[in-house]
Amino acid sequence: MATEQRPFHLVVFGASGFTGQFVTEEVAREQVDPERSSRLPWAVAGRCRERLQRVLERAALKLGKGGRVGRGLAARGAASSEPPSPAEDSTLPETSFSPPGTRPPSSDVEPPRLPSMEKVSSTRPVRDVKKYRFYGEPVVKACIENGTSCVDICGEPQFLELMKWKYHEKAAEKGVYIIGSSGFDSIPADMGVIYTRNKMNGTLTAVESFLTIHPGPEGLCIHDGTWKSAIYGFGDQSNLRKLRHASNLKPLPVVGPKLKRRWPISFCRELNLYSIPFLGSDVSVVKRTQRYLHENLEESPVQYAAYITVGSITSVIKLMFAGLFFLFFVRFGIGRQLLIKFPWLFSFGYFSKQGPTQKQVDASSFTLTFFGQGYSQGLSTDKNKPNIRICTQVKGPEAGYVATPIAMVQAAMTLLNDVSDLPKAGGVFTPGAAFSKTKLIDRLNKHGIEFSVISSSEV
Repeated sequence: MATEQRPFHLVVFGASGFTGQFVTEEVAREQVDPERSSRLPWAVAGRCRERLQRVLERAALKLGKGGRVGRGLAARGAASSEPPSPAEDSTLPETSFSPPGTRPPSSDVEPPRLPSMEKVSSTRPVRDVKKYRFYGEPVVKACIENGTSCVDICGEPQFLELMKWKYHEKAAEKGVYIIGSSGFDSIPADMGVIYTRNKMNGTLTAVESFLTIHPGPEGLCIHDGTWKSAIYGFGDQSNLRKLRHASNLKPLPVVGPKLKRRWPISFCRELNLYSIPFLGSDVSVVKRTQRYLHENLEESPVQYAAYITVGSITSVIKLMFAGLFFLFFVRFGIGRQLLIKFPWLFSFGYFSKQGPTQKQVDASSFTLTFFGQGYSQGLSTDKNKPNIRICTQVKGPEAGYVATPIAMVQAAMTLLNDVSDLPKAGGVFTPGAAFSKTKLIDRLNKHGIEFSVISSSEV
């Protein structure tokens, strides 16, 4: 229940951003659902009350509600509106990390200031839709200090792994759940592997996933915020490697044959499509989930590889050139400036500063197909070959601005309503680690992100 000290059950932080406005609409849609027996007190937060009010008015208009759909909150205090501009500084900020309890090395880059976080203490889960590399850590710290759980849609492995490294123990002490990558990156992949494991009558040992994006007649377009995250991430790969080396984690045991990685360009016979490795956060997130399930719940770890289908050979050539341009330019300060300034040009039209039109959003959808292998019950995994094949799918609407808000909102609803099925102590978790025993998949199925078994057979 809401109290005087905590009047809101949840707050959308950064609600006036490009993705934040879609998340706000989804929260409003959830709250006006006639099947819901109760309404949760919720709010939006950001730097500008007027912009927040416009977001709420837009949500009301789209839902056919003449009045307001929620309470708008503007966080107090001034804040810089953008991260450090590469035009001003072509060097990437050094991401500091150190073992918990030690002092991290100093950084030459002053982190951007955030709006006042006083409202964090007045809510339970916060939905964070900011630029994580620059703005994310202060939000995590504020949530932990105020005993407020947080769900975000971050798709940046370096930030996700760094927050686990630095704050897991502090969050556990406070009983707070910090759950990253709870949007399209990477709930469909992470929960999809868990769904595939649960549907196999035996031991699942390895999974390959293939993402297929289905654009409408007007094509595909993504807001350049995602493009910028990729630029900063690929330009700072050395710090991610340092972080992983410093974590000194033991390799997970490999059950059954080792999963072979495909060539950078390969042909998937089952789908009759070409594919390339998927470079998002899915592999990082799924591996962290499998580690948690193995080390804490003694479950057999699943090997995982992720790919994205690219259709015809013409699309393959187009993406090859775009990828080569990107990987070359991202290595240099001036190259990063050009990539950020001209996203449409260097991404061959896939990213733009304006983002997709409503028609493009409405006409797009995705299919994530999982091909798993494993062993039937009682069959030894030491000397035998896998004898079970299973194919599952996750289907949903447009990935970035429809499926992501749905996934994020249902993650928050799960966090609020399935408390007894969450990990006993708080901490920094992946979606699969936090929600593997909850009803999240059922909730997603009811809201348009559908999990299904396509085939399962012994060989």
